[in-house]
Amino acid sequence: MKVLIAPDKFKGSLSAQEVSAAIGTALLKLDPTIQLQPIAMADGGEGTAQLLTTHTNGSWINCSVHDPLFRKAEAGFGISGDGKTAFIEMASASGLQLLTPWEHDPLKTTTVGTGELIAQALQHEVKKIVLAIGGSATNDAGIGMAQALGYKFFDQQDNELIPIGENLEYLHRVDTTAVHPRLRSTEFIVLCDVTNPLYGKQGAAYVFGPQKGANQQDVLQLDKGLQHFANIAHAQLNASTEFAGAGAAGGLGAGAKVFLHATMQRGIDYVMEALQVETAMAHADLVITGEGKMDLQTLSGKVVAGITSIATRLNKPVIAVVGKNELTETKWRQAGIIQVISLVDETTTVEVALSKTHELIQKRIEAQINLKHFSG
Repeated sequence: MKVLIAPDKFKGSLSAQEVSAAIGTALLKLDPTIQLQPIAMADGGEGTAQLLTTHTNGSWINCSVHDPLFRKAEAGFGISGDGKTAFIEMASASGLQLLTPWEHDPLKTTTVGTGELIAQALQHEVKKIVLAIGGSATNDAGIGMAQALGYKFFDQQDNELIPIGENLEYLHRVDTTAVHPRLRSTEFIVLCDVTNPLYGKQGAAYVFGPQKGANQQDVLQLDKGLQHFANIAHAQLNASTEFAGAGAAGGLGAGAKVFLHATMQRGIDYVMEALQVETAMAHADLVITGEGKMDLQTLSGKVVAGITSIATRLNKPVIAVVGKNELTETKWRQAGIIQVISLVDETTTVEVALSKTHELIQKRIEAQINLKHFSG
């Protein structure tokens, strides 16, 4: 019997590799003859760059950048084993997790650090850069990133602007004379699950600004700045920001297209293709996936949804092992899952599940999976 194990990380407790190992250990206790194919997964968010680097037998490069408030910080990126592709997560340089709660302020934050990561990756003469853009602390439409790559931004008095959210509305002129020469010859792919437009009621400022520390007045100012940026990009750079995902990461989706000529791709789709999940699944009798919390977000662009969509097409049974399940049985069955195994239950709290994740995964699987139902 062949089992494909393809979970996401359990945030706050185990990496995807560790979850996969715990599931595998439990299955081998149930049946030592079972054939396991573990594929640690990610959806384009946290952990994606490391996972893709490992998958390609690549190397991780640590470097110094500026954080969202222009302070020195340590970050890193991956280079694929063949040296042709760099894997970057913008959150490692420009992410909300780098700030304390009282430092959250999208008027004052910048994506400069993300641009610095790109600049350092370009020094390795890669042909392609894969940029995952979830988890940002910013709302600068990517002008910080662009400045680190040689773009310059000026106001009406020809003063150079600091590339932060509150300065978007003062943008008058973009200088491209010193842009990094390798940008044009490098392919950029942006991994993004957000479909929000750049501005407006569904845009970056209105939808994501408040969770980054913006009050109502800030949101109005940021949204006005994003609209102004769109006009400048169109008039001076002949670039459109009218596309789904332009509002991702505080407008970095738009900035990546305007300044890097990037193409947008759903994170889970890119990862599943890169890891050849469908090929592996075709040979499996059972698929086991999972994530820390299964809720309504799970069904749109997360690992579990991506795995079950392929499994449904290939007519493969799927079991989801999760830290906590917030979906009704009707919902998860509609999604193509035949069994959900949750670590949190009537006798196990979230705190216990977080502290004993590895042990609980094994216990639950040994107690709740009947492999005889799936043997080919």
